[in-house]
Amino acid sequence: MFSSTPENGLGDAPLVIGVDEAGRGPLAGPVVAAAVVLCKPCPGGLDDSKKLSAAKRSKIEPQIQRRCAWGLAVVEPEEIDRLNIFGATMLAMTVATQRCVEALGTEPQEVLIDGNMTPHGRREEWRWPARAIVGGDGKEACISAASILAKEYRDRIMVEAAKAHPQYGWESNKGYGSKGHMEALRIHGPTPLHRRSFAPVSQMLLI
Repeated sequence: MFSSTPENGLGDAPLVIGVDEAGRGPLAGPVVAAAVVLCKPCPGGLDDSKKLSAAKRSKIEPQIQRRCAWGLAVVEPEEIDRLNIFGATMLAMTVATQRCVEALGTEPQEVLIDGNMTPHGRREEWRWPARAIVGGDGKEACISAASILAKEYRDRIMVEAAKAHPQYGWESNKGYGSKGHMEALRIHGPTPLHRRSFAPVSQMLLI
């Protein structure tokens, strides 16, 4: 499931979507974006997902999914290599927002995006007023919620992928270039889940 409407409705507040992504930096695995509209009652304990323990994130995630309107999007490594990671991130954010809007059944007043750039003018499908907020995942609750959904979903993808490719330690490093991951990449070479456009992987292909 990549989108959902809240169990208790939206209320009368202006609709603001928060958007964040997980997985821009790893050498392997997809980039995942989430878009969230907070509804009442708002889940407690929201913060930048990187500041929360795995236990806290796993506790908050189902509250967000149950109480909020949300959408998720996954862009796979092959598409990351085709578009580059920035383009893939803009695509993921756009699709996640589209799915959230579909779940809402109405247009948002504004979309708040973590970072310093938005898909506005970069994806032709983007049609909403957008505002980039640097450090937004720690400043705006709706972006915090999106950061939690994106990270939790992507982490599960990488833990599952580790079962098929146990050499790379993805269950712990989640595809980032840890020492163990780099050593496994040197010994075993890249998998189909590796991003061939990323320098450490492309260099291995030349060896």
